[in-house]
Amino acid sequence: MRGALARHQVKGHDDLFDRIGRFLADQGLNIDPVNYAFAHHVLSQPDSPIAAAVARLTDGGVRLLSSDAAVLGAEVAMGAPLAAQAPSLSPAPSPEEQAQQLVADTSRQVDGFTTMMRAIHDETRGFGRDLALSAAEISRSRGGTGIKDIARITGAMLSRVNDAESRLAQATTEAEALRGKLAEATDHARRDLLTGLLNRRAFEEAFAGRDPAAGPYCLAVCDIDRFKRVNDDHGHAVGDRVLSAVGKTLADHCADHMVVRYGGEEFVILLSGLDLIAASKLLDETRAAIGSKRFRNRDTDKPLGAVTISIGVTAVQPDEPTAIAFDRVDRLLYTAKANGRDQVCVA
Repeated sequence: MRGALARHQVKGHDDLFDRIGRFLADQGLNIDPVNYAFAHHVLSQPDSPIAAAVARLTDGGVRLLSSDAAVLGAEVAMGAPLAAQAPSLSPAPSPEEQAQQLVADTSRQVDGFTTMMRAIHDETRGFGRDLALSAAEISRSRGGTGIKDIARITGAMLSRVNDAESRLAQATTEAEALRGKLAEATDHARRDLLTGLLNRRAFEEAFAGRDPAAGPYCLAVCDIDRFKRVNDDHGHAVGDRVLSAVGKTLADHCADHMVVRYGGEEFVILLSGLDLIAASKLLDETRAAIGSKRFRNRDTDKPLGAVTISIGVTAVQPDEPTAIAFDRVDRLLYTAKANGRDQVCVA
């Protein structure tokens, strides 16, 4: 089992209570009955579907999103609400939470915009009533008095028209700003900030909404071999640059397909319009391109040695759920690792 969860599921002298406490602290969750039951289930039943979901979500040391914990905890607690994360344990919001906050802020502005447009509509409706009354008054007027009335009414009409035009112009400006913020929020919520690739959320949306006409589809999972050694020997800054370089190479060689940083050192590729033979050939070429690169520590000029990846790839059946396809390709990835790494395993 990969990821942060594995540390808590190693059996030893620590009892279950201590491991539950460390798990809750690592995930930024309050120690309350609901969260305790959630952690107890995950650690005492490591083969359960919920434990498997937590393992995947925390792969590479990633902390559970509050929304992930709420959904999984609710399943354990049979619908009981999950307590909010302790602020003291989460000093900075994650990129996903920042994006969610941006969406919430934008939604509030949309509400304000809607209120403003309703006010303009009400004003226009009132203007129509006033105009009808003014026309009736003009028709009753005679001589000089009528001319004065016309001038007064015309001036009032022009003033209100100008005011309405100004407010509509302001509304248009607000609408453009809101569209921009919504686009920004959507992009942030679906993109990995380190590599610039799309993230797990974007992949899940694309997989669920894949177009049968664009098929066939294949799913690949790519994992950097012995990545922990890079971080341990050269530091996380160098590790981040390796992640970015590998991500860029995957994106360049698979430019017609969806390349995602799924978590930690793991990348996912959703290939469309290729059968399994063509997909495996493309992926093997990509694997070879990454293995041929010679990475160096730019600060010390020390070579990192060859950086290689292992890949599992499988054909995706029509209407196949994400979990089933992912379980199959994950086992292929493990086979590639077990058989010596730096290879593509196909089934």
